[in-house]
Amino acid sequence: MLNIKEFETELKEHIIPFWRGLRDEDFGGYFGLVDFNLTIHKKAVKGVILNSRILWFFSEASLIFKDDSALRESLLSEARHAYVFLRDHCVDHVNGGVYWSVTYDGKPEDTIKHTYNQAFSIYALSAYFKATGDSDALKLAFELFVTIDDICLDKNGYLEAFTEDFKPAGNDKLSENGVLADRTMNTALHVLEAYTAFYDVSQSILVKERIRELLTLFADKIYDPKNKRLNVFFDNDYKSLIDLQSYGHDIESSWLIDEAIDVLPEGFLEKEEYERLRNMTESLAESTYERAFNGESFKNECEAGVVNEHRVWWVQAEAIVGFTNAYGKTGDGRFLEAATALWEFTKAHVIDKRPGGEWYWEVKETGEPYEREIVEPWKCPYHNGRMCMEMIKRLSIQEKK
Repeated sequence: MLNIKEFETELKEHIIPFWRGLRDEDFGGYFGLVDFNLTIHKKAVKGVILNSRILWFFSEASLIFKDDSALRESLLSEARHAYVFLRDHCVDHVNGGVYWSVTYDGKPEDTIKHTYNQAFSIYALSAYFKATGDSDALKLAFELFVTIDDICLDKNGYLEAFTEDFKPAGNDKLSENGVLADRTMNTALHVLEAYTAFYDVSQSILVKERIRELLTLFADKIYDPKNKRLNVFFDNDYKSLIDLQSYGHDIESSWLIDEAIDVLPEGFLEKEEYERLRNMTESLAESTYERAFNGESFKNECEAGVVNEHRVWWVQAEAIVGFTNAYGKTGDGRFLEAATALWEFTKAHVIDKRPGGEWYWEVKETGEPYEREIVEPWKCPYHNGRMCMEMIKRLSIQEKK
């Protein structure tokens, strides 16, 4: 059975100490690269996605452990350190928005302005405001929201990449699998996620409307009802560019979309809208259960009928939350059994048990790790840290019933 104590222990004794150990006291923020051999590269670039996710992580962890005053204060210290670096070095105070990355000492390195990156900063700042009440953080989140709303949004949805002064740029940052996409499911998903958190702390009427528009976008343009999946890469008019199912994004979306629905006031969505969205998220959980879960672990993706069998750290984490969420909605014990099995596989194979380790990026189906970085601009405490925190919250609610 899933046990709250195990998730608390993983946070307190493993994930939190690892990331606390990457604090850069000289130049601010957190070191941007740890290789497979656990060597810290102190002069590596610092990805803004990485640092915003670290800010989010420490802020949310301080709320999870609010009853432990000493731990909470130490976590708030880390969050403050991350916030100051984001505010002072990652934000473009001339043109607006946040950069893609900065140098180890906090100078602009890659000045691309990506909608995805703006969204994660809003997500992190919302969590920091919730944890601290710092009104300047909320003000900065509003400024980034206005940037997205004024520049990155058109009548069809969310555009992707821009130059430093917000002229259109190629979307190589969020394109993969041999295509260059005008629009992506991934950016839309994380704008939705950011706005869910931002609405929770701001109660902005406009943000609430944008959440509804994004939910409609997923139902109308991104979800493929025939194949029971989300399409991933699109041209400007939402024509899918590739036959691809990202199992990890589908199961992640199944609970993030439910979370967005739940943050809205009761009755804001019409009954038909509400039921359509709930049916969509249940379908995503069911289709990934059938296609990606093998009884103990979760596959990565399927392109043109060819399955990528790598067991990726974030995919296992999101599947644990997604199946737990599906169980809470449906009462179907298969989903709870799947979440339990995935956690057992993760404990046995994905968590890096070497002294000073965190989680491997990915392992083989049989559990042996691939030699990939332990930290880099995309490898962060967001997915695994969030999974632990979500499981603590969800299991606490189940225990009270």
